[in-house]
Amino acid sequence: MGLFDDITILSLEQATVLPFLTYRLAQEGMNIIRLEHPKFGDPNRFIGSNVLNEEAMNTYFLPNNCGKKAITLNLRTPEGQKILRELIEKLDVDIFACNQLPRNYPKLGIEYETLKKIKPDIIWVGITGFGPDSNEAAYDPVLQARSGIMDLTGEKDGDPQVFGVPIADLGTSEHAFGQVMKALYKRKVTGEGSRIDMVMFYSTVSWLVNPVMLTKDFHEKITRRGNTHQFFAPVSVYPTSDGYVYIAVGNDRQWDTFTNFPEFSHLKKPEYEKNAGRIGDVENLNREIAKVTRTLTTDEMIRKFTEATIPISKVNTMEDVIEDPMIKDAMITATDPQSGMTVHLPPPVVKTDYLQSVNFSLAFPPRFGEHNEEIYGKLGYSADDLKEFKEKGII
Repeated sequence: MGLFDDITILSLEQATVLPFLTYRLAQEGMNIIRLEHPKFGDPNRFIGSNVLNEEAMNTYFLPNNCGKKAITLNLRTPEGQKILRELIEKLDVDIFACNQLPRNYPKLGIEYETLKKIKPDIIWVGITGFGPDSNEAAYDPVLQARSGIMDLTGEKDGDPQVFGVPIADLGTSEHAFGQVMKALYKRKVTGEGSRIDMVMFYSTVSWLVNPVMLTKDFHEKITRRGNTHQFFAPVSVYPTSDGYVYIAVGNDRQWDTFTNFPEFSHLKKPEYEKNAGRIGDVENLNREIAKVTRTLTTDEMIRKFTEATIPISKVNTMEDVIEDPMIKDAMITATDPQSGMTVHLPPPVVKTDYLQSVNFSLAFPPRFGEHNEEIYGKLGYSADDLKEFKEKGII
């Protein structure tokens, strides 16, 4: 039996931040039941390409929802809230999670105090943009803008840019993952449940340790700088004859090795001997380096610098990444029993015991309400009951 096989999570989830958290927990072997409104469902189901040629299973929904089951329930009805209580009691739900606006908690009957009365040791997770006392709507780019991450991203003289992935969503999910594990440990030791309020704004700003300190305490101007590092040189993207490489010279010893290459020996100057001198003239330095790198192929650069233990990488496309030897055969898969389609997901952060036991394969993302009969059957409801609930808009 796996470490988390008996942990059940009921998650009223939508969009990205909470689905990614529960996807990560599914990789640990936890039983994830995603809860959706019977009419509207998760809006992400309808985003992206309709590769399965069926309703509410578009590509944007698929990756963050592998390894889960899905039921529908209208929590705005008394009957729906009654069924929610039965789910928590009879399924012995360990964790309830939601990413609704706080003003909806009492309307849906999902406040921590309400659910704690049903199951005293429940772990309750609420993810909000700006805290449990705020009903301000928040999407990832809004958080990136307000947190300052957008102002730190982009070319030096260009406009602020959104990060390449939804870092506010994903970062909050990872922080929440740690808090959930902490709460499970606390419950194991003390028998007590927990209320976890994850605030996306705090989570996002928490990554900015250097920018916040340097701005607050030393009044430095911290803003976007393109690909060039603010404190180390040469650390930037450089063109090659057939692409781009990222070179990271992190100390003066590596710089000495760098200038021992014949192509770069003309840069072996006293004023560049220390990092401070290189940073002080970084624009000219980068121009001189780029003149050389343009004459070399990417493979030449990587071979030469790797042998000299100077950190370097080709700037990979997504097509390159999925063919990387470390990635290609380490991906998680999920195969649809209906269509036979298999989707591939990035390798796990760690190779959990659970993933190894299932050969790194998770259940295909669930269709809308796919597990209603299975889950509600465990509560004692018959097919006729479910038909009646559906007619009344309860499920």
